[in-house]
Amino acid sequence: MGKITGFLEIKREMAPRRPVEERLKDWSQVYHDPDDKLVQSQGARCMDCGIPFCHTGCPLGNIIPDWNDLVYRDRWQEAIAVLHKTNNFPEFTGWVCPAPCEAACVLGINDNPVTIKQIELSVISHAFREGWIKAESPKVRTGKKVAVIGSGPAGLACAAQLNKVGHSVTVFERADRIGGLLTYGIPDFKMEKWLVQRRLDLMAEEGVVFKTNANVGFNVSVEELRGNFDVLVLAGGATQARDLAVPGRELDGIHFAMDYLPQQNRRVAGDTIAEKEITARDKHVVILGGGDTGSDCHGTALRQGAVSVSSWELLPKPPADRTDSMPWPYWPMILRTSSSHEEGGLRDWSVNTKRFSGKDGKVDTLHAVRLEFGAPDASGRRPMTEVAGSEFEVRADLVLLALGFLGPQKSGMIEQLDLKLDPRGNVFADQNYMTSIPGIFSAGDMRRGQSLVVWAIAEGRQAARGVDKYLMGSSDLP
Repeated sequence: MGKITGFLEIKREMAPRRPVEERLKDWSQVYHDPDDKLVQSQGARCMDCGIPFCHTGCPLGNIIPDWNDLVYRDRWQEAIAVLHKTNNFPEFTGWVCPAPCEAACVLGINDNPVTIKQIELSVISHAFREGWIKAESPKVRTGKKVAVIGSGPAGLACAAQLNKVGHSVTVFERADRIGGLLTYGIPDFKMEKWLVQRRLDLMAEEGVVFKTNANVGFNVSVEELRGNFDVLVLAGGATQARDLAVPGRELDGIHFAMDYLPQQNRRVAGDTIAEKEITARDKHVVILGGGDTGSDCHGTALRQGAVSVSSWELLPKPPADRTDSMPWPYWPMILRTSSSHEEGGLRDWSVNTKRFSGKDGKVDTLHAVRLEFGAPDASGRRPMTEVAGSEFEVRADLVLLALGFLGPQKSGMIEQLDLKLDPRGNVFADQNYMTSIPGIFSAGDMRRGQSLVVWAIAEGRQAARGVDKYLMGSSDLP
């Protein structure tokens, strides 16, 4: 701890966001890059708390107090070494992680927590600027071959770790670009895609092989992979979107969020959209779902030139602060305003969609009703009832469904392998991340269900340890 009274003297300060009127005209990152001096002063706020609960908040177990202190002391190269011990891709988490570590920060009990996420991003950005991040290929190869299926953060983290200990790793991705949701899903204004490509180039230089347009179970044979590789790691994500079974759902203009968002990623990348284009330009847009995906749709629709954008949530409006039911250091379900929500449009809660209507097969109206919620029952659930006489309708030329995901796609490799599933429909895996078939492992959203980038990286790392132990009898991977 470099500055004993830092948390008493220095207030939390974040790098400013670009002005709304400026950033709505492009797809560049929302935040200005923070000044190193600002970041160092924020690192000084990390207190000598005895038990750093930020460790419990971080799925990766990042050694947060150590690199906070090193940044404060201007020892950036040591800071990136500490950060890379637990996180393969701090540039990804630095941009898009919701920072559960900050919710668990001891300083957050009675003050604003340390800007852990901003410091993390600054450490990796500083390291790249200084040229400290270089490809590090393994000195010895084990002769073992591993196929990682899925190139999102879980698959990439698993591949990076296994390659590090000398296994030959090939990553198979069904899309035309590597990166999973990092590439197709997360808008460019939240994380520019050159950041992903920079890390992929390093991994390729280190020996990881990437194969795109490789949809395992369809145009790539599962049995052929099993014959050519010693181990398969399934990291294909939770891609089965939750639908909305109401009258009028079949009308044109109602789309899943993950059919909408990747198209804009492709446009920014300079691609021509081959399939039917989905755009919010000159339309009244309603987004159903108040999570991160809904927020991403909100900011995207505003940039595309929508006439109006509304985001609706079925559940009640969250409280502004922690309540007795969400004590520190647990992640609080409080009201959060994203950069996209800050840019305009409307948000509403306790709204249930009853039906859609339209003309000539196209949606133009959404019919809804207000909800009220009773006291929690024994299971903690609040009974939901419709408010009598609260029915209303709004103009809706484009409706985006951001209602979450129901687990991985079952058709293809999961069905062909006849893998055991858990009660939630995800791929079952034991404590070593091995599925019901020896030599086949699973990690990330495919195993745990829809979750965060930071959890995906943690899962990929843990699965890599399980694979290494399976192949070699023991493992030194963390």
